[in-house]
Amino acid sequence: MDRGLVAHHYWGSPGGGQLVCAAAAYAMEALGLGPVLSGTFKFDPSRYAEWYGIDISKYPVVTLPFGLRAFGLWSRLLVWLPARRAVERYSPSLLFIDEVAYKPLLRGRRFKLVEYIHFPFEVVIDPKYKGTGLAYGEDPYVTERYSKFPMNIYWGVYARLLPRVMRDNPFHAADLVLTNSKWTAEVAKMVYGEAPAVLNPPIAPNVDVVERPRPFEERKPIVVMLGRFSQEKRYHWVVREVAPRLVKEVPGARLVIFGGAATPTLRAYYDRVKSLASEAGLRVSDDLSKEADVYLVANAPRRLINEAMDGARAFLHATINEHWGIAVAEAMARGLPVVVHKSGGAWTDLAEEGRVGLGYEDAGGAVDAVARLLTDGKQWAVLSAKSVEKARGLRLEIFAQKFGEFVRSLS
Repeated sequence: MDRGLVAHHYWGSPGGGQLVCAAAAYAMEALGLGPVLSGTFKFDPSRYAEWYGIDISKYPVVTLPFGLRAFGLWSRLLVWLPARRAVERYSPSLLFIDEVAYKPLLRGRRFKLVEYIHFPFEVVIDPKYKGTGLAYGEDPYVTERYSKFPMNIYWGVYARLLPRVMRDNPFHAADLVLTNSKWTAEVAKMVYGEAPAVLNPPIAPNVDVVERPRPFEERKPIVVMLGRFSQEKRYHWVVREVAPRLVKEVPGARLVIFGGAATPTLRAYYDRVKSLASEAGLRVSDDLSKEADVYLVANAPRRLINEAMDGARAFLHATINEHWGIAVAEAMARGLPVVVHKSGGAWTDLAEEGRVGLGYEDAGGAVDAVARLLTDGKQWAVLSAKSVEKARGLRLEIFAQKFGEFVRSLS
């Protein structure tokens, strides 16, 4: 059997990279390639049916015999090692990888190589990109996690070791370079001098794309947000700058924020957002059955999230320079019109720069856009239909079809 290898540094928890890699394995099987999975740590492939509705449990898996989960960032430096073992064992004709640390795999390779760029890592680690707003110390996600002692040392060691195993220009190393959005492609062009082809991540198949969203009249003036309770999601900004103005402008307006808060860092941010909302004079609750202006619901089941989306009128996304925006795509699948910051892939590829969703640049613009969706049934209906249409184009089968076209172009 001809084989295809999907190499990812850590398969053991749900996330955007894991979804793309599972989808790549699915697409390889559709091409007639028997998928093989490689990763640094052992994991339970059966969880993917639960997380995404994609069954990867039938594929062979190659991982390292040891695990250092406490050093997850450093595990990225080793992604090439289990991949090389999988290459030696299965002799794949195609390798799909979404990490940069694969230089050791290039020597004497006999397979086609596809690199998928979630974001050009050079922007984060190379000092020459300071001032772009995306570099270390400027990007909110990296800054939150790695700017303070001792995590800054952890990050520093990683950044110093990475060049030893990091490929150079991906357009010289790989046969095909793909990325998640037009926005990321432009950032990649700034770094490498060439833009990757865009292959949008799919919506997980266990996220239903509704055929007929509940009409505007049967919904309440509720705004939903979704994403882990983390600094870059900017919930602190929303409860201080957007929500107080929105509840005054639109009678009965409410904000519901769903997010993961399973770690001490995430829980601390949850508590901070709760305090800031109270300080802003908003009534806060974690129980949707109670009267409040802002609801902060941690670790909610998908059923509850879907119910809230089906009864709401708008979805707000506050992250700046979001590379893609899985939560935005999932809201579209429920027929919710979306409001996103005018940056990143959520703006270029999902909202399509205003053709499918609304955008904003500051708090006033966010309040105006959300208020329109909460009160204007005509505009709501138009954008709801566009959201569903957009979501249909992001189904796993379409991802696999486009992936197949890209791969066939290599032969």
